[in-house]
Amino acid sequence: PDHAMAVAAVHALTKVIERSKAQTIMELQKDLKDAVESLKEEVKSSISLKASCELFSRYVTRASLDITAFSNCRQRLITRGKEFAEASMESRSRISNFGVRFIQNGTRILIHGQSRVVNHLLMHAHKSGKKFSVVITEGRPDCSGYNTAKELAKRGILCKLILDAAVATAMDNIDLVLVGAEGVVENGGVINKVGTYQIAMVASLLRKPVYVAAESYKFTRIFPLCQKDVPQRVDNYHVELKKVGISPPSAVPFFNPACDYTPPKFITLLFTDLGILTPSAVSDELIKLYY
Repeated sequence: PDHAMAVAAVHALTKVIERSKAQTIMELQKDLKDAVESLKEEVKSSISLKASCELFSRYVTRASLDITAFSNCRQRLITRGKEFAEASMESRSRISNFGVRFIQNGTRILIHGQSRVVNHLLMHAHKSGKKFSVVITEGRPDCSGYNTAKELAKRGILCKLILDAAVATAMDNIDLVLVGAEGVVENGGVINKVGTYQIAMVASLLRKPVYVAAESYKFTRIFPLCQKDVPQRVDNYHVELKKVGISPPSAVPFFNPACDYTPPKFITLLFTDLGILTPSAVSDELIKLYY
């Protein structure tokens, strides 16, 4: 699907508003709160889903203060929810317009995993006539990099896949790192597919810029201090590994985090629909979004 999980969540909340039998804003907020909790339970530890639900809930609260008539408020929320997907697609276009200026002819870009907004940016740069190459990590254990490589190669973009463990080896021949984000946290750091942290550290050590492309609805009010503070979902990596013919010993514990936290000191800039931001500017934008 072209829409992100966060957008699908807002679609679901909009349907809740449409079908709710609530007669007051308080009753409607109760229905929405229950729906949000159900979504979080169904898709555990999704940072982007949590952030978008919180942002939409905040919008409901603000709308209820601005519009006193319940029926008008309800219709306003339904309209806003339906516009969210369109705004999401527009966000990607805005991000691409901001980020494309950092890609020049001959630029060698390293990307990690699979990100809709990163792919959109690269395709936009390609359509504008820029000649560049992309190095893509496999993104084990689900090998999401394979899907990215297939999609970009289909558009005529020069690609090469590398082992996740070969990032440091390949970094000498890289000009910049471009990654997406599952969540952008209060201090300007990002939570993304596991492996992003070590890629950013290697890039920083070798003085390569690290750019993050992320929609503003992924900005979230959490402040991790270390990797243990990152909300984790447990993926069944044993199953994924068996698909590629690998069977880890069943008696040996297997550490399988789905994502990691990259501190802001390793991030050069963030390309967002709000503009090009330094990590330190994220907290100010969060205040604007929520208050």
